[in-house]
Amino acid sequence: MRTAPRWVPGVRNGAPSVSTPLYRLKAEFFKTLGHPVRIRVLELLSEREHAVSEMLGEVGVEAAHLSQQLAVLRRARLVTARREGSAVYYTLANPEVAELLRVARTILTEVLTGQAELLADLRADEGPGSEGAAGTR
Repeated sequence: MRTAPRWVPGVRNGAPSVSTPLYRLKAEFFKTLGHPVRIRVLELLSEREHAVSEMLGEVGVEAAHLSQQLAVLRRARLVTARREGSAVYYTLANPEVAELLRVARTILTEVLTGQAELLADLRADEGPGSEGAAGTR
C-alpha cells in the first residue's frame, strides 16, 4: 500500500483527508516553497520547460541536490517530468504557480521599497548635530 509523504499532514493515499483544515494544507504548501533552490527552479520553469542539465548551470548546485529538490516539487505535484532519450525535462504542473511567484515578487518589491524609504528617512534625521544611532548607544 502506498503511503503519503510524511510532510503533508492529513493526506492518505495521495488525497487530502476531509478533516484536514485548509490552513494546514496551505502551510504545508508554503513550506514546500520554502527553499531557495525550489524557488529558483520554479522561476526557471515559469519561463519555459527546462532539461535538468540546463537547470544545473542556472541553479548552481550539485546534480544530486537539484535532483532532491526536483523530487520534492514532483511529490507536491508542482512540476511534471518527461523523459526524452537520456534527458529529463521539467515543466510547471500548473501555470498559476508562475502567477504566485509574480505576486510574491510584487509584495516583496513593495515591502523593500517601504523599508528603503524608512531607511532614507532615518538617515535624513541623522543630519549634522543630531545624536543619531551612535548617540543612542
